[in-house]
Amino acid sequence: MAVIVPEEKSAAGQAPRRTAPRSQQRPLVLGTLAVVAGVLVWAGVAALGWVENLPTPLAVADKAGEMAADGTLATDTLASLRRVFLGYALGVVVAVPVGFLMGWYPAVRAVVEPYIQFFRTIPPLALIPLTVVLLGIGELPKIAVICLASFMACVVSSFQGVVDVDRTLINAARVLGASNRVLFTRVVVPASTPFILVGMRIGLGASWATLVAAELIGAQEGLGYRMQKASTWFEMDTIFVSLITIGVLGLLMDRLLLLAERRLTGWQERR
Repeated sequence: MAVIVPEEKSAAGQAPRRTAPRSQQRPLVLGTLAVVAGVLVWAGVAALGWVENLPTPLAVADKAGEMAADGTLATDTLASLRRVFLGYALGVVVAVPVGFLMGWYPAVRAVVEPYIQFFRTIPPLALIPLTVVLLGIGELPKIAVICLASFMACVVSSFQGVVDVDRTLINAARVLGASNRVLFTRVVVPASTPFILVGMRIGLGASWATLVAAELIGAQEGLGYRMQKASTWFEMDTIFVSLITIGVLGLLMDRLLLLAERRLTGWQERR
């Protein structure tokens, strides 16, 4: 016979507080320690002069305060975020349907896949001169280059997600009388969602990686533009402020995608 042990209560007679499991607390602690250790190593290397002209963390923090006070940091950050968001969103919106069509219809795959594979081998940065000639030096070429980078990363994952759907699930749904619409929305889309989200995360990284070069196209504001201008005057602290800002923004956006992945794919087994 099973013995039920009553829950212990606190002195006030209330149920005990539930704390986060150690398995959830450990990554946060380790990540914090890693960041602190990295900053200490950076400060030590800069103080010892092992890397010439490397600014100290305090100097970078002071410069970040100056750029925040005069509004430069906010202006550049908003400009870069706008370009990344528009280019990334357009790339994902186009990539997901194209990937689904390629995976579901062999005829579409035969027509589209050669173009996808061809342009995948061309770095988006190599297309900057072409976009300048075709689209000018305004905002459009910057967004187009970022869009291409995110599209190429996401379309392959979406296509692979549809192709890798278990045939047993598809056959079982057909036996149960599912129409093509129900089969697609209730079986194919949920099964390929993890692949799509992985492609979105990769595409986000590609978008930020392309941003700096994209902002060299006649930009007057933006984190990439600020780094390029600072390199002309050898302002290392400004370069570091822009680099750290890009890294932090990319990390935050990636964490949001990871949170969405956990919400949408809660049925998956995880380690």
